[in-house]
Amino acid sequence: MSEGPFPSLLIRRDAMVPQGAFAEAQATFLKPDPAVVAELRALLEAKRAGVVAHFYMDPELQGVLSACDWPHIRISDSLVMADAGIDMAKEGIERVVVLGVDFMSENVRAMLDAAGHRNVEVYRVAADPIGCSLAESAEARAYGAYLTRASQTPRSLHVVYINTSLETKARAHHLVPTITCTSSNVVKTVLTAFADVPGLHVWFGPDTYMGQNLARLFEGLLSLDDDAIRAVHPAHDRASIQSLLPRFHYFGQGTCIVHHMFGADVVATVRGHYDDVFVTAHLEVPGEMFQLALEAQQRDRGVVGSTSNILNFITARVEAALEGPSSSPYAGRPRLRFVLGTEAGMITAIVRAVQRQLALREADLEVEIIFPVASEAVARTADAELAIVPGVAGGEGCSTAGGCATCPFMKMNSLDALLDLLGRTVDEPTDNLRPFFPRQYTMRIGGRTAADIGGEPILHMRHFQREGVLPPTLLEDIAGRRPKAG
Repeated sequence: MSEGPFPSLLIRRDAMVPQGAFAEAQATFLKPDPAVVAELRALLEAKRAGVVAHFYMDPELQGVLSACDWPHIRISDSLVMADAGIDMAKEGIERVVVLGVDFMSENVRAMLDAAGHRNVEVYRVAADPIGCSLAESAEARAYGAYLTRASQTPRSLHVVYINTSLETKARAHHLVPTITCTSSNVVKTVLTAFADVPGLHVWFGPDTYMGQNLARLFEGLLSLDDDAIRAVHPAHDRASIQSLLPRFHYFGQGTCIVHHMFGADVVATVRGHYDDVFVTAHLEVPGEMFQLALEAQQRDRGVVGSTSNILNFITARVEAALEGPSSSPYAGRPRLRFVLGTEAGMITAIVRAVQRQLALREADLEVEIIFPVASEAVARTADAELAIVPGVAGGEGCSTAGGCATCPFMKMNSLDALLDLLGRTVDEPTDNLRPFFPRQYTMRIGGRTAADIGGEPILHMRHFQREGVLPPTLLEDIAGRRPKAG
């Protein structure tokens, strides 16, 4: 069993050893049926279809996708999904299936249109809406009031988490200049904006935990000397950080139900039972988990960031251990242990990446991934072959006792739904497939369509990712907007 109260998955180069019921549920589909993999590939090739999927898909779906050798499959964080769809369109793909929540398919559709690929079809796999607790919090009246206050403040920039609907982005951008961000680029986005616009106010939202964590991160920079701060961002020092703190604002009522569960109880258990492990945490987790991972990061034993940052941290530590004692303080250990402070769906990408590393070196190193979930995050079923599954009996996927099993919204994407949709495309009338299209935003806001104005903040972020500077049009917008009357 796992050396501690949490379940874990032990990764070896040629095997996986689940330790605890929750880990067994996660590991069940990591070795998919070759016949199902072949069926998926044949459908994708016949329909000239690509798939972009988020890391949080369930293990069954991810297992089959990652085992399929069709070149137009990409499993990633939300930042890369739209870019992957554009790359596929350039390579001749005629339709893209988006596996995620609805704002992800909306973003892919908007970016394909902006890149001149309106002829490429985009599909979801569920006829019903696939929501998101965090995205929905940005559609509440409280967020509208928050943005109204921003619009009444001179020199304001709204930095909106990309995990929001296209309509949210459009309505926000109509009120106040807006740029989207992800957990992997938000720190650089905010600090660059403060450096580029003297006296700027940054309004971040809707994720409250991420906003709190950013504020704590900036406050923590004041304990460093100027050279150390410039290593984080070359345009800043202690004086500039001190100056910007009162002008950084974050929304106080936005929560992702997945990351909400990584709170005080989970952290107390990690501190009490796992003092020898590496700690990873998504930037959206509550402050207790953020502080734990930040402390570990400062000792070079952890990371706080996006799903991609977490995956890269784990593979980098494995590589360092494989290189030998002369090059790494972690080398020579028979087992590396990592606490996974994000949604359990990440495990598929981690297993695939780590096993490739171990197989390449023919190494006997073991890598243990620890899931900080409570036993209540596992439910028993009446199925004799699969008696235990992730999620509490109510089906919401998370346990209030601490920890989270899976995101219930992401799990509305299923392997059966994907295969069924691919079998129907091309052959069925368009009207039959309309429920599977991303939501169409035809309303007009300030004389422009919501799709048009809502895509602009995403394009601003893409410019920033590509050029390393905020786009001139955004800077002009910040300077030229007059505060709205209260």
